[in-house]
Amino acid sequence: MPLQITWRDVSLSEAIEADIREKAEKLEHFYGHIISCRVVVGAPHAHSHKGKLYRLHIDINVPGRETSVTHDPAQHHSHEDIYVAIRDAFDAARRQLQDHARFRRGDVKQHDMHHAARVIRRFPVQRYGFLLTPDGREIYFHENSLLNVDFDMLDEGTEVDSSIRERLQERLRTCAH
Repeated sequence: MPLQITWRDVSLSEAIEADIREKAEKLEHFYGHIISCRVVVGAPHAHSHKGKLYRLHIDINVPGRETSVTHDPAQHHSHEDIYVAIRDAFDAARRQLQDHARFRRGDVKQHDMHHAARVIRRFPVQRYGFLLTPDGREIYFHENSLLNVDFDMLDEGTEVDSSIRERLQERLRTCAH
């Protein structure tokens, strides 16, 4: 698997690089078809009363999908230890790959999608909006998440068929991770 490691505001350490390489290789045990993996390690904030909080961003390309994981140090004070930040980021990447593998095998429970959702709010200048599903959930969508649908054709009240809604939900799951 091609692995690219980028360091930002962090001094290069062979031990840290070896830890990243080891964890990246282990990902192949969970999903053997990894095309590429990019890891960006950074320390964006230096606090006077705290140590550096490390931030990791991992992009993994597999056939049909790109998975991104970002661990925000503001949410994880344990990320003052770079090894903990690396572990947590790769654990999240592993979970996403496992979910993707289950989905591809058909192990993911399919919900009945025969009812249409409808556009309840649209923000034309910002190019995004929200759908209301039959079960009362709101789903955010952006113009870039639409496939084979023109954003300008979606007015408030427009019903969206289940195939479009499924694609939006899949894109939302991909972006949320």
